[in-house]
Parts: sequence; C-alpha cells; structure tokens
Amino acid sequence: MSREHIMAVQRMQEYIASNLGDEITMADLARVSLFSPWYSYRLFRQYTSLTPADYIRRLRLSRSALMLKQGECRVTDAAFDMGFGSVDGFQRAFLKEFCCNPGEYARTKVPIPLFIPYGVKFREIRRERHEMKEVQSVFVQLMRKPERKVILKRGRSAEDYFQYCEEVGCDVWGILVSMDSLCGEPVCLWLPDRYRKPETSVYVQGVEAETDYAGPVPEGFDTIILPETEYLVFQGEPFAEEEYCEAIEAVQQAMDRYDPALIGYGWDDENPRIQLEPQGERGYIEMRAVKKRNGT
Repeated sequence: MSREHIMAVQRMQEYIASNLGDEITMADLARVSLFSPWYSYRLFRQYTSLTPADYIRRLRLSRSALMLKQGECRVTDAAFDMGFGSVDGFQRAFLKEFCCNPGEYARTKVPIPLFIPYGVKFREIRRERHEMKEVQSVFVQLMRKPERKVILKRGRSAEDYFQYCEEVGCDVWGILVSMDSLCGEPVCLWLPDRYRKPETSVYVQGVEAETDYAGPVPEGFDTIILPETEYLVFQGEPFAEEEYCEAIEAVQQAMDRYDPALIGYGWDDENPRIQLEPQGERGYIEMRAVKKRNGT
C-alpha cells in the first residue's frame, strides 16, 4: 500500500467533497491526484471500491437527503444544488438508491442508508503508532440526559469502532445519520452487561429518540430504554483530521485520570459510556455516567 497513492486518492475525495454541486470530470480528479486520468481512475476504484462516477452520484444523493431532512430546501432545489440535470432524473436516482422518493423522505424521515465516505488516509493512520506530542486541554462539564429510547445495531464481540466496522460494516452510520435524534446526531455506546444480549458486542452505534418513539426501526436493529442519567462530558481541543487518534487518546487519558469525587459524584458503570463522532472543528467528545455520592 503506497502512501503516495493513498494521498492521491485522498486529494480526489477532498476535491469531490468541495465541488459536489459542480461538474466534476476525470481531468479534474487527475489534476489534483497528480497522476494520469487512467491511473487516477484505477487508484480511486482500488482504494474506495467505487468508480469516481458512482462515488459522486452516491455522495450527491446522500447530501441531498440531508438537505431534505433538515428542511433546508425543496426537492427541486436539492436536485439542482447537487448537480442533477433534471428533477425527474433526481427523483428516479433517489428512488433507486434509497427505495423511497425524496418527497416521502422529507415528510417521514424514514431511515435510509446514506453514503458516508471515509477518507482513505485514515486507514493508514490507524496502523501507525501514535504518541502524544504535548498535553492537551480537556474541558469537563456535567449534563443530564433524559430517559430515552436508543435504536441501535449490535455487533458480535466489538469493543471499539474499528472492530465494530469489521463486524457489521461502516454503512450503519449512514442509516443512523438519516434518522432524527434527540441530541441531533448518532451516538456510539459501550454497553454495560444489563443492556447486552448473549454473544453481542459491548460497542454499538445508535440514535437516541423519545421513549414513545413508534417510528420505523431498520431491519436488524434493536431498541433499549435508558433512564434519566447525569453524565460528565469530556471535550478535547479542536484537531486536524490526521491527528484524530491523538485527540481521542488525550480525552480518554483525561477521563481515566479524573476523580468525580472532587465534585461529589462517583462513576455510574450501570449506564453506557457514550462517544460522539470525532469532528476536528469541535474536538473529540466522550461522556461517562456519574451518580451523586451518599451524603452529598
């Protein structure tokens, strides 16, 4: 696996993401990859398992779905903003990709498998050994989560994100992003034993919904009810994407060192630990449940 090739594909992915509403040609991708159009096409397909055209189409459809979910635009606007030549063509492509038409999704928010691409460079970063270069600041605050239903997908034995993706695939996140969530985004959880089923994973991904949620549950997903709980939220500094491993490690080390007795609390290991998607602009976030100590 050549790092030069990986970074060439990464540059093509970043160009596509930045120019999604415009016409994107193989010549454009070759220009940013620094290889010939033929070799750029071959590299892209090798490292993403998709042709550039399929990758662009799926990403445009998923971006348009998010626009409709958030109520930002009409179907017509979503079609033309994402580079489709006609509304009819957009509707046919949307129906073929998600098995529902865009107007129906805008009204019902039925779960659909959104395409969430991952930068190919991160697979290589994961294999490298990471050491903290310097101590980073971690912000800690107390928050209360209400009683809620979690719609989740269980793995087999995964204890972290990478094992989970190997077991159930990375497409789960796309389905979760397509659904409404109490906190505005999907969550990853480490489940205590009482929320696990036999021969299922500690680590799961899901969305938090109202306890009376009666909407559709995607096939193969499960639901649990979590009680009202207080959490300590640990949030690290903003980070560059290629430094996400160090960012996660900094927060987890801070959480391991922190003593909640300082504020009159103890750890509550009867409730799940929660991880939010690592996003460089806001810093890495994890939450750990706490409960008040007796006499405080």
